[in-house]
Amino acid sequence: MPTMPRNAQPHGEAPTVTTQRKPVRIAALGDLHCTRTSVGRFQPLFSQISEAADMVLLAGDLTDTGQPEEARVLARELSMLRVPGVAVLGNHDYESGHQEEVSHILSDSGITILDGEACEVHGIGIAGVKGFAGGFGTAALGPWGEPMIKQFVHEAVNEALKLEASLARLRSSRQIVLLHYSPVRQTVEGEPLEIYPFVGSSRLEEPISRFPVSLVIHGHAHRGRHEGRTKNDVPVYNVSLPLLNRTFPGRAPFLMLEVVVDG
Repeated sequence: MPTMPRNAQPHGEAPTVTTQRKPVRIAALGDLHCTRTSVGRFQPLFSQISEAADMVLLAGDLTDTGQPEEARVLARELSMLRVPGVAVLGNHDYESGHQEEVSHILSDSGITILDGEACEVHGIGIAGVKGFAGGFGTAALGPWGEPMIKQFVHEAVNEALKLEASLARLRSSRQIVLLHYSPVRQTVEGEPLEIYPFVGSSRLEEPISRFPVSLVIHGHAHRGRHEGRTKNDVPVYNVSLPLLNRTFPGRAPFLMLEVVVDG
C-alpha cells in the first residue's frame, strides 16, 4: 500500500486551520488637564506607557481650559509616545471655544481624535465621542418644558446618536467605546449627589447595549468609582487621572487592560 506524504491531508478532509490569538495591552487615562506650565510633567508618563502598552486611550479633558497653547504643550509631551494613541475631547477642551484647533494640534502630534468617528488599532475597533450630561435612569432629564431644557436634552441625545453611528462603522470582533462623560451611574458614585446629572448620561448606555462592545472607558468624574457595569454586563472603567492616583497610590496613573484578538 502506498504511504501518504507527511503533512498531507486524506482526500475529502479539510486542512486544519489554527487561529492564533494574541493579547493587546491597552493603557487608558483621562483628565490630564495640561496647562501652559505642564512642560515636562507628562513626558515620563508617556515614556512609561510606551514601554508597557501597545496603545493608549485618552478619555478627554486633555487640556485645562481648551487653549491652543495648552494643546501645544501637550503635543510636545506626546512626542515621547511610541505607540498609537486614540482620544476624545472633554468639556474642559471646549471651554475656550477653540476645540477644533485643539483637536488639530493634537492630531498633528500623531493622536487620533474621535468625535463620532471610529478607527481600528491592532485589530481592536474603537468608537469615540465626548458624550454629554443629563443624568441616569429614571432621574435622567427629559425634553419637557422650556426651550433651553429641550436643547440640553437634545445635545445628550445627539451624542448618543453619534456614538451609535460610530459603533455601526466598526467590523472588528473586539470593540471599545471611548468617552469623556460616563454612561452609567456606578462610576460616578462618590461625586456629590447634586452634580450627578452633569457627569454623565444613561442615554450613552443605549447604543452600547446594541453592539458587541468589550469594554467602555471614560473620565470626567474625579471623585467617582473606578469600575462599573452596563445593564448588559459590559465593564465600564473610569480612568480619570485624579481617581487613578487615589485608587492605586504608588502606581503610575494609567489603567492597564488586555484585550485578546485573533492574530
